Amino acid sequence: MYRDYNCGELSIKNINENVKIAGWVQKIRNLGAMQFVDLRDQFGITQIVISSENLKEKMNSIYSESVISISGKVVERLNKNHNIATGEIEVEANEIEVLGKCNPNLPFEINSEKIDRESVREDLRLQYRYLDLRNEKIHQNILKRSRIIKTIRDEMEELNFTEIQTPILANSSPEGARDYLVPSRLHEGKFYALPQAPQQFKQLLMVSGFDKYYQIAPCFRDEDPRADRAPGEFYQLDMEMSFATQEDVFKVTEIVIPNVYKKNSNWKVDSGPFVRITYNEAMDKYGIDKPDLRNPLIIGDATELFKNTEFNAFKDKTIKVIIVPNGAAQGRKFFDSMVEFAVENTEAKGLAWVKIDEENNLNGGISKFVSDEIKTEIGAKAGDAIFFIADELKVAQKIAGLVRIELGKRLDLIEKNVFKFCWIVDFPMYEYNEEENRIDFSHNPFSMPQGGLEALTEKNPLDILAYQYDLVCNGYEVASGAVRNHNPEIMVKAFEIAGYTEEDVKEKFGALYTAFQYGTPPHAGIAEGLDRMVMLITDSDNIRDVIAFPKNKKARDVMMNSPSEVTEEQLNDVHIRVNNN
Repeated sequence: MYRDYNCGELSIKNINENVKIAGWVQKIRNLGAMQFVDLRDQFGITQIVISSENLKEKMNSIYSESVISISGKVVERLNKNHNIATGEIEVEANEIEVLGKCNPNLPFEINSEKIDRESVREDLRLQYRYLDLRNEKIHQNILKRSRIIKTIRDEMEELNFTEIQTPILANSSPEGARDYLVPSRLHEGKFYALPQAPQQFKQLLMVSGFDKYYQIAPCFRDEDPRADRAPGEFYQLDMEMSFATQEDVFKVTEIVIPNVYKKNSNWKVDSGPFVRITYNEAMDKYGIDKPDLRNPLIIGDATELFKNTEFNAFKDKTIKVIIVPNGAAQGRKFFDSMVEFAVENTEAKGLAWVKIDEENNLNGGISKFVSDEIKTEIGAKAGDAIFFIADELKVAQKIAGLVRIELGKRLDLIEKNVFKFCWIVDFPMYEYNEEENRIDFSHNPFSMPQGGLEALTEKNPLDILAYQYDLVCNGYEVASGAVRNHNPEIMVKAFEIAGYTEEDVKEKFGALYTAFQYGTPPHAGIAEGLDRMVMLITDSDNIRDVIAFPKNKKARDVMMNSPSEVTEEQLNDVHIRVNNN
């Protein structure tokens, strides 16, 4: 036995007890007659006192981050440390056993007050991820992730959902990202695909008569990484319900998600029902389909008010406005920096602005082109600043959305320590792909169009809305779902509009297409991104900080050196030849 207690559980009640503890050497302090060692494990830190000359000599050959076992007597500390759970006691060592030596040349310091973890190059930390995971903050993130998953399972079981695992080796399907392909050894020239999501399988479970399914599901998508999106693979809370409408999915989500956040965070959490915002309203008021409701700024429209303007930059353009309460107090440097931000970080060619002084007069920026009537119509008042964005509609919305976000950050307008949720609903079923000159699905191809078959046959495809919905929290899309298209006739027509023939549907989605011929209940579902959920709950800036062994920004695992080359024999086994040209 290497230990009787962990490094976080000894207390004043253990005084005079002979104990054995083990852990990592975090810090060694030599004070001549005595040595003090901070011994650390997952549960905490215990101070060790060493006064024996033999033991001091032994400790002199032991480096930080070595693993040791200490036997000794628990005594009361004279200088108590109330910042740690074991701060009232220390252990007087009478025996030291080295369990795992540490190379004295650590690639970076761990749990040190001398160095900021973020100052160490990320790829170096990922190369030695097992050392980086000893860092207190990231270690706690991974433990919190485990607790969040347990909470999710508890909540789902309470609502009578059944956890079912779906295959990892699946088929390729067009779900919006590139597939990871796996060549088959037994079936020459054929490939599996790692699932981008368990979409088809969970729908087939509904056809199979399961009432409520869920899974902490691994998903694989060959897409570029971002700070809030892990490359290659991620996990999601996947769920599906038979005989369910959009309202049923909302009701379940508004129970599970707030409870998960509340039980794993001390921040204020919105309770259901969540605010609902249509896709079009989100683009108009926030310039983005994942609005951060902690930011109080709202985008307005002044296109009609500038219809007869003499300002050339505004002529025949969509004009979006952002009113910043009390923004007139900012100096010229602030406004210039916002113009610089817009030009460098968006598609904007500039950013117009005016200030309203305490006498309610317009000045600065483009004030000579803004009338008192326009000021009144858009709802600006004394002390406010107004920013104007002029461009074609979609571009103006996008620019305004980014400017709104930046203003919220720079002016410290974002509400602190709160999780604000909203539903984005009524997504367009289709969008126009200008590069390929065709109509594409804009969201999930398995969704039910609002209006059913009649809408698909009679409406302009770009006017058709779908029963699709996203859940947004603090400016992040945290979940996405839909009422599913369970009618094979509607399914074929929906894919036909996106350029697929009935034969294509049978080939690519043969299992679903066939299953739908045998009695399918209406069903709906949603999937919450687990990694992003943990990132938000732990208040982390980077999703890689909540994943035990993540890929780097280039989708490489620099610790395991993957992806890597394989032998010619391995390639021959799966009937593959590499073309390096």
